Amino acid sequence: MKLAPRNAAGFLNRPDPSVPGILIFGADPMRVSEKRRTLAAALVGPQGETEMRLTRLAGADLRKDPAAVLDALKAQGFFPGPRAVIVEDVTDGLTDTLKGALADWAPGDGMLIVTAGALNAGSKLRKLFEGDKQALCLGVYDDPPDRAEIEGWLRAEGLSDLPAETLRDLLALGQTLEPGDFRQTLTRIALYKFNDPEPLSPAELAMLAPQGTEAAIDGLLDAVADGRPGEVPALMARLGGQGVAPVTLCIGAMRHFRMLHRLSADPRGPAQAVAGLRPPVFGPRRDRLLRQAQRWPLERVETALGELTTTDLSLRSSTRAPVQALIERCMMRLASMAARRA
Repeated sequence: MKLAPRNAAGFLNRPDPSVPGILIFGADPMRVSEKRRTLAAALVGPQGETEMRLTRLAGADLRKDPAAVLDALKAQGFFPGPRAVIVEDVTDGLTDTLKGALADWAPGDGMLIVTAGALNAGSKLRKLFEGDKQALCLGVYDDPPDRAEIEGWLRAEGLSDLPAETLRDLLALGQTLEPGDFRQTLTRIALYKFNDPEPLSPAELAMLAPQGTEAAIDGLLDAVADGRPGEVPALMARLGGQGVAPVTLCIGAMRHFRMLHRLSADPRGPAQAVAGLRPPVFGPRRDRLLRQAQRWPLERVETALGELTTTDLSLRSSTRAPVQALIERCMMRLASMAARRA
């Protein structure tokens, strides 16, 4: 049977031991691995692998020993509790082997957890699990995690009773990061808040969220849009030292000012427009965007976009002018414009 995405989080976090097996497939190995890990942990518990109630098999090994999967499902260990057998990297070539294992499954046997890469609708392996009346089939696609899934991850990390604003920002962050990166961020947050009775604040979340070159570019664009020309040269030098090309900075600035244009042009006003941005923005960045949209009325944003377009054409032409100086002069001009008209 197909396991609908809206029901997936419930089953993965509270699996039914009467289900003989489940196929989890998808193009992104990290997303598939995350679903498999969640299910196995919920089924056998934290001591399951230590107590030998969790068996791992590689798909390639089953080709040499097809009986291994059924033997693992039927095996009885020394410790009581549910058991699971994970078979990874399975292809259509193992369909008959897994079909036999599902047919011979009986109550009390371990749950068969099969993972595979991208499978089309005609896949024999996919048809096997979708057509079985008891087994389940879950497709993992590139959709961001939903609220129920994120809240489950928060509970697993011991992050509960979060303020509404922090939870909202976490949900927005979950829409922008890859699931694996988001889980690592939650683990980092949990370590940071270990034995700290104070609830996680939006400012702490912004501090702990992943940082990188994009964050450094955002810092430059904020200095420009906030009207702080004195900070521009040092930020430009730092980004140049990191190897960020002038064209990349110009493209980032154009994207930023197009966003401000959208906010300024929205008839509902910048506050309502910020709430409707996709992907969503959260925490201090949302507040900065709102402040910048109020500083840059529509006609000024259009002037800035004109300056950036001219600079972009110069950077892409065969000009002999130093390109770093061109983009720095443009950034200084825009920052000075914002400072004069604050």
